[in-house]
Amino acid sequence: MTQAPSTPPQTWCEADILAGRVIPGMSFTERCWARCKQIPPGRVCTYSDLAAASGSPRAAIAAGQAMANNPYAPTVPCHRVVGANGALHGYAYGLHRKAQLLQQEGVDITGGKVDLQGQARFRFA
Repeated sequence: MTQAPSTPPQTWCEADILAGRVIPGMSFTERCWARCKQIPPGRVCTYSDLAAASGSPRAAIAAGQAMANNPYAPTVPCHRVVGANGALHGYAYGLHRKAQLLQQEGVDITGGKVDLQGQARFRFA
């Protein structure tokens, strides 16, 4: 009788993502969601910042894909992640809605971009 391979026990749960906790065993995508939850209202980070904080500094595109597949929006605020030059990129509900959400949080957007040199940029600890 052949036994099915066992899967390792899951050491984290959805509540960890929603609380912004990164737990060993999470995939890169799950770490991106948990890190994104840490971005406070009125602040933004870049896809590169998010990738680096999630353990893969060269995976900005993968971080963008994680945000595009975020099942926890708006609780996990993927609208707070922008391009390396501050430009607003992809949002499931459209860039207009992404801009609205950021502006409601107090983020200034000029010409479709956030000033990343100012107070709006969030840096992960």
